Amino acid sequence: MALFEFKLPDLGEGVLEGEIVAWLVKPGDLVKEDQNVVEVMTDKATISVPTPKGGKVLKTHGNVGDVAKVHHPLVDFDVEGAVPVQATVHTGGSSQPAPKAVAAPVAAAAVDSNEKVLATPVTRRMAREHGLDLAQISGSGPQGRVLKTDVEAFISSGATKPAGNGASAPTRNFSFQALNSSAVDQRIPIRGLRKKIAEKMVKSKFTAPHYAFVEEVDMTELVNVRARLNAQLAKDKDPVKVSFLPFFVKALINAFRKYPSVNSNMDEANQELIVRGEYNVGIAAMTEQGLTVPVVRNADRFTIKSLANEITRLGNAARDGKLKMEELTGGTFTITSLGQTGGLFATPIINHPEVGIMGVHRMRKRPIVMENDSIVIRQMALFSFCFDHRVIDGGVGADFAYEFIKYIEKPELLFLELA
Repeated sequence: MALFEFKLPDLGEGVLEGEIVAWLVKPGDLVKEDQNVVEVMTDKATISVPTPKGGKVLKTHGNVGDVAKVHHPLVDFDVEGAVPVQATVHTGGSSQPAPKAVAAPVAAAAVDSNEKVLATPVTRRMAREHGLDLAQISGSGPQGRVLKTDVEAFISSGATKPAGNGASAPTRNFSFQALNSSAVDQRIPIRGLRKKIAEKMVKSKFTAPHYAFVEEVDMTELVNVRARLNAQLAKDKDPVKVSFLPFFVKALINAFRKYPSVNSNMDEANQELIVRGEYNVGIAAMTEQGLTVPVVRNADRFTIKSLANEITRLGNAARDGKLKMEELTGGTFTITSLGQTGGLFATPIINHPEVGIMGVHRMRKRPIVMENDSIVIRQMALFSFCFDHRVIDGGVGADFAYEFIKYIEKPELLFLELA
């Protein structure tokens, strides 16, 4: 027997551990080289981890819900007798040998448990919500992986079968049912993404001394500009609807250029403020798993239209659980918005190690007294800015906020700053 101890590899920038979400193999399985063996959730994303060698699984380290450490044992393999299969992969008109692999992969579609079927967390959640047994669904993904589209097609076919003993599907992640006064308490485990969110929020709140700055913003001119642009874009062959977010991103970038210390990361270990050379703006997105912050990298290189497309793409990927690690890391500043349910204003928690965050709140028509004492109806909204007081003084935070507001209240200035 030739033993190979596969250790959890590096998962990304600053990621030292991950929670085991699902094992994709079990002892006794024959696994191919580069086949995914486990799904691990970090504070950034859920990642399928492939093995660099094929062989027979002898032992898996840890159960679902356990925390796996980077560079610690994950799977023990017997790699003796692993038979390489020479195939050809075509890339751009040329060919090269495919990775070595044993002849017998895991027959995922034949297993009899939801936990053992190859599927993403999003797919598993959908199956639970609809009371489905994943083993009854034919997977169209690699190694028979059941995809979200497979579940949707199964539901549409009307051939749904209840999972397990036919019990109804459980409620969504971290949700609860209303109880009457005589009912027993509910205990809801804080696991998965919710646990990661909790850990990150505690670290941010107890590390960075937050302060908030809130100001009222006249959105009327931006509302009119956006309406005209969307009317024009609606005539395109592939119409795009632009939200307010691309304008907010562009206004922030102009403010960063005047106040670069706000576009920074804090390095506590070395007690250094890293003023970032890139403008990587995170857009907080609410998903069924919890709050996720996909990052628009190099946002200054996008047009308003392409920004709208990128923000939409990242938001959809976040809700589908398909974000890549590079789309969740490297942020320099975050925008969080609840749209028309955003309330009057709130004080958001900084997305560590960033040093600032902006909250966007609901917009309402209000009577406003103008400079000539006339009273007019304007579209008004409150914006809240939170900063790390260790490195961003109150005056800098306020000046930065007003620089941003200048471009929102007079959006024509944005076009003067376009590269």
